[in-house]
Amino acid sequence: MSERTLHAFSFDVEEYFQVANLRHHFRRNDWDGVESRLTIGMERILTALERHRSHATFFFLGWIAERHPSLVRRCVEGGHEVASHGYEHEFLWDLGPERFVGDLARTEDALVAAGAPRPIGFRASTFTLTRQTWWALETLAARGYRYDSSIHPVRHPTYGVPDFEPDVSSIETSRGPILEFPVSTYPLFGRNLPMGGGGYFRLLPGAVTRAALRALEKRGRNGLFYLHPWEFDPEQPRCPAGATARFRHYLNLDRTLPRLERMLAEFRFTTIREVLASRGHAFA
Repeated sequence: MSERTLHAFSFDVEEYFQVANLRHHFRRNDWDGVESRLTIGMERILTALERHRSHATFFFLGWIAERHPSLVRRCVEGGHEVASHGYEHEFLWDLGPERFVGDLARTEDALVAAGAPRPIGFRASTFTLTRQTWWALETLAARGYRYDSSIHPVRHPTYGVPDFEPDVSSIETSRGPILEFPVSTYPLFGRNLPMGGGGYFRLLPGAVTRAALRALEKRGRNGLFYLHPWEFDPEQPRCPAGATARFRHYLNLDRTLPRLERMLAEFRFTTIREVLASRGHAFA
């Protein structure tokens, strides 16, 4: 285990039927009628973290917190950080500025009611905080959020701000500053290549991911990875989605847990809040 650099691990807590790749196959009004498999992945994640004495940040949907308050409490009792992922996984450009305020408030109420402190961190659905939705940063600062993790400094057909600072930075808004901690990328040939989790964690060989994180350590950077509970559930029902969506969603689901275990054994991982504190950003 590296003692030189402290890294952050995060999990976006949502059901498999709420992800962007499958959103057209599960109508919002039908969600409560679909079998929940959330606890399967959460149990495997929390057990692995406990085994390696590691902590993580869990970005909960408010919809999930209302239906699974015991999972929120278990995260808090386990020393993990609970943050906001919005209420029901809507893209920021679909919410718009006015609805975003209500979405944040509803999620905050759900998390607090479930036993978590009021969140200071936020991650937008599918990294949809882009130049098009830059207004969201002012809203977050106005509501007292101290950090965001929604800007992905990569080129992608849906999201991304390719020229954004890949390390932790402070963004000034009219309502005060807010820290941005992007999911990790690796600089190569003038571009930031994605390597910080999700489908890339399952697509890239584990040795490549670990080598990239060691290279970031040499640069003095703190890594930030993200995964989802459904990525630890290879037995989940298969959805008749398109070939690209199926590839992104189901690829190497059986390898996610052993790869996480290897990462936790080799590197120091904790919450986003603690990594930011280690860099001098203390939060009351």
